Amino acid sequence: MSSKIKEYFENIKGKKVAFIGLGRSNLPLMKMFCDAGAVVYACDSRSEDALGDYAALAKSFGATLCTGKSYLEDLDVEMVFRTPGMNYNHPALVAMRANGIFVTSEMELFFELCPCRIIAVTGSDGKTTTTTIISELLKKEGYTVHLGGNIGNSLMPEIFNIKSEDFAVVELSSFQMISMSKSPCVSVVTNVAPNHLDVHKDMNEYIDAKRNIVKFQNLDDLAVLNLDNEISSSFEESTDATVYKFSRRNEVERGAFVRDDVIYFRDKSGEVPVLNVKDIIIPGLHNVENYMAAICAVKKFVSIDTILKVAQTFTGVKHRAQLVRTLNGVKYYNDSIASSPTRTACGMLSLFEQKIILICGGYDKNIPYAPLGPIICSKVKVLILLGATGPKIEQAVRDCAEFSEGMPVILHADSMEQAVNLARDNAVFGDIVALSPASASFDMYKDFEQRGEHFMSIVKELV
Repeated sequence: MSSKIKEYFENIKGKKVAFIGLGRSNLPLMKMFCDAGAVVYACDSRSEDALGDYAALAKSFGATLCTGKSYLEDLDVEMVFRTPGMNYNHPALVAMRANGIFVTSEMELFFELCPCRIIAVTGSDGKTTTTTIISELLKKEGYTVHLGGNIGNSLMPEIFNIKSEDFAVVELSSFQMISMSKSPCVSVVTNVAPNHLDVHKDMNEYIDAKRNIVKFQNLDDLAVLNLDNEISSSFEESTDATVYKFSRRNEVERGAFVRDDVIYFRDKSGEVPVLNVKDIIIPGLHNVENYMAAICAVKKFVSIDTILKVAQTFTGVKHRAQLVRTLNGVKYYNDSIASSPTRTACGMLSLFEQKIILICGGYDKNIPYAPLGPIICSKVKVLILLGATGPKIEQAVRDCAEFSEGMPVILHADSMEQAVNLARDNAVFGDIVALSPASASFDMYKDFEQRGEHFMSIVKELV
């Protein structure tokens, strides 16, 4: 254990600390603080009964519960950890900061204390797959890797066991980065497009949150940016780090690019062929981009042979263009992760030459759907809509010049069960059915994973 970590937890003894949000990111950290002797308050807007096991766990750690509508009133604390799902601009947090209370998060503390090299990935689309590829490459090379962040694992509980020679590979959301004042030694920005505008006050705030991943880097660090995405590429102006760029469309000065279906890596020492795109077994041009980003991030640490082995064996991440089953010659894909129009357009709708049957729609994050209309007309034979964004997506399709009645056929469903049954009824041998919602899940599901699991269970029960 580093002296910095030891000193931090020795100094936390007796301090009054509140954790806002009883969930998978805060609970493990709450236990650490209770064990270190801090006076811990577990705060959540839900009632104790509604919190169930979470409340029981917090109490077993030694925390005091503050629940219900008044859960943030009159908190007498020195430090507050907010859950990433809580809006940074929430009036209660604004008031706390104004009153001198230190407001932070699990990820900010991890960046402060982590003794090893951190590679962090953000983006509107592709960040989970890219983060996972980077992790797989480093593990295959023989490194010890600590994978977490927005990808689902809390990293702070591992902090005592992390060695300086290890790697932490971290996925970061805009909600996590909005208040961060440290950047990783290697940052990756897959792309930036409109997203989460139901939470961020505007697009500029969303972009600025993403920019924090490179903003605090120094001359010894590395920033990997997408040349083909204007916003990601512009982050070069905001960092002191060495910049590598990746592109499917153009050759780059430093970084990764595609020439004649081969991914090349180029730096000041020259260029080398790394990988034929046909060696990548997960489908889609977006995954070629994900591999280029990962190659740029780890080329210093990983051999070309390792990169090839991973590309030929890594089958992808659950809920991302995942083949569920083939029934009566029809393939069913689960792409529930596609919670934005760009994710559906650049992902599932780019994978196949034939037109597909698409199940689309969900929670409305106030993202414009007009750009999705022409792509759906070009790539979809039957469009099955559900959720709050269904009418918006239909309007985007009908308003585009490429639309003619019945091309695509547009149907509406009130539930996932109905949507899958409509897809089955309209499919013939050789068709492809895909759930790729282009929308968040919160109107019908807890998260995209629950949505994807429900879709898969329905598909697997089809006879």
